[in-house]
Amino acid sequence: MCSERVFSTVVDAPRDEVFAWHARPGAIHRLFPPWQPLRIEAEAASLADGTARLALPGGLTWVARHVAESYDPPRCFVDTIATDGVTSLPARAVVRWRHIHEFDDTGDGRTRMTDRVQTYVPERALRPMFAYRHRQLADDLAAHRQARAHGLKPMTIAVTGSSGLVGTALSALLSTGGHRVIRLVRRAPAGPGERRWNPDDPHPELLTGVDAVIHLAGASIAGRFTDEHRRAIRDSRVGPTRRLAELAAATGLETFVSASAIGFYGACPGGPVTEESGRGDGFLADVVAQWEDAAAAAEQAGVRVVRVRTGVVQSPRGGILRVLAPLFRLGLGGRVGDGAQWLSWIGIDDLVDIYLRALWDTDLTGPVNAVAPEPVRNSQYTRTLARVLHRPAVLPVPAAGPRLLLGEQGAREVALASQHVTSAELRRAGHRFRHPDLESALRHVLG
Repeated sequence: MCSERVFSTVVDAPRDEVFAWHARPGAIHRLFPPWQPLRIEAEAASLADGTARLALPGGLTWVARHVAESYDPPRCFVDTIATDGVTSLPARAVVRWRHIHEFDDTGDGRTRMTDRVQTYVPERALRPMFAYRHRQLADDLAAHRQARAHGLKPMTIAVTGSSGLVGTALSALLSTGGHRVIRLVRRAPAGPGERRWNPDDPHPELLTGVDAVIHLAGASIAGRFTDEHRRAIRDSRVGPTRRLAELAAATGLETFVSASAIGFYGACPGGPVTEESGRGDGFLADVVAQWEDAAAAAEQAGVRVVRVRTGVVQSPRGGILRVLAPLFRLGLGGRVGDGAQWLSWIGIDDLVDIYLRALWDTDLTGPVNAVAPEPVRNSQYTRTLARVLHRPAVLPVPAAGPRLLLGEQGAREVALASQHVTSAELRRAGHRFRHPDLESALRHVLG
């Protein structure tokens, strides 16, 4: 039976600000639950009458069309399921969906946001999605409010690797905060928000009009550590970073934020280690050290350089969780080896918050360990993931498994690595994490 499902929350922000957040590019990316098997093909250009397209499994499409007659800023906007091509017909035929977004001023600088959905879908199936959306909105607005309080004004930010796991989330966070994001892409630009970037020979005017660079691009380390794979890992990082940093210096930018990794400390550094700890041993430690050194040209020219040494990112859209979550849902999960390895992890939203902080916190410079304050051992990680998914974790993976798949070096430096890393820099800054403990982080991203 088609009924109205109602989900409501109070957000600590004025109504105009909350409505404006929804109207900016990237809002749908920030609100879209990562556990759902859909992909955003296009976001609506306008809340008044725009159309968003979502790719469903099996080559089907969900088309969400905003209803012009119901558009009443900053009080309300409405979207409904529509058809646009053959692939959208099945969803429209099966699903009834009308989503009314209401915004009420509570009179104390806060906003009551209410989602009214007229649909056949049971309320219990929708509740996790709207809990996620409301939490994302509140946390994003709080992050932007903190940035503004510390003097961050709307900026033009060039981002490499913007289509990756971190780049997609970060670009959306920045654009919903009122910043202009220019995606540096290697193909022909698709619009004014993109510029073509040749990593081997960037155009001298690539960064004209840009206030800051966030450099995320680099080949994935996942895979067997063959000579070709090792070369791709190194060559996609060191040379492009050096040339981009030189261009940032020549352009006179104030801030250059570059991705890095806790692989700097080696596969088994003991611990805990902080930003003051020395470089470890191994292939990845050597690559990360060269990667970080490649930004020296910007540093020497007076550009503030922040190197974000990232831990193991938690999101079902990519990384380790994308592999493990389906296995654990099938009851096929378990610890790796003896399970004693330390895992220094970071939730995807906490990671993009750290990149945002790197833009406004001028005391941050040099390496910053982007890890949650509570690292866990592999055995604890697998028990927590199993508990969140209501599944057992009784099938341990012998150490020989990763060695077979990744080779001896890949297994040692990735799958069996034991890295107990803490962030002295973020602790010194009094940084607040959205999800400081593993269970809350996993529950958020897995619904």
